[in-house]
Amino acid sequence: MRLLVLDAALSRCLAALVEGGAVRAERVREGLHGQPAALPPLAEAVLAEAPPPEAVAVGVGPGSFTGLRTAIALAAGIAAARGLPLVGVSTGEALAAFCPHPAWACTENRRGQLFLERFAPGPLAEGPPLSVEERGLPRPVVLTWMLGDGAPRAAARLLARGAPAALGEARRIEAAALAAVAERRLAGLLPPRPAAPLYVDPAATT
Repeated sequence: MRLLVLDAALSRCLAALVEGGAVRAERVREGLHGQPAALPPLAEAVLAEAPPPEAVAVGVGPGSFTGLRTAIALAAGIAAARGLPLVGVSTGEALAAFCPHPAWACTENRRGQLFLERFAPGPLAEGPPLSVEERGLPRPVVLTWMLGDGAPRAAARLLARGAPAALGEARRIEAAALAAVAERRLAGLLPPRPAAPLYVDPAATT
């Protein structure tokens, strides 16, 4: 399946065309700000150089309020205009997509706390995402890999407490990982997730 993938949940805008696990076209812009202006041209460039998509997948958070709204609105517009299925993928689902171990997605919430999504293993979350203080991180029961842009400080905190934690490699959302989760969801192998912002804290305009 050919998937148009859009994401602006963390510290960059991403638009890509992924087919059979391979990225056929991709455009990226780094930075937390400017997503409303940056993402549409990225998507336009990808659509212009790759075969037409068969579905649209979009990151729904947790993450940047502005980034989520921008990516979801753009994805919904493209899907509606082309009559394509639209599917949401959480930040943690994308980060944990290829991790073969129990994993926690720990991402910065721009208020000094962490968004926490727990997986054991694979992209099926153990529960809804949480917002936690670094010092309030729960203790993993088994050896668990920390993923995401907040993973280094989460792992350091847990290891200092003697908890069974390890620092994983995934720091940011990659197109192939987001597409892999979306394909499983479209095939009915994961519970449905609408293309709607996954807010944990009250909205903040970052």
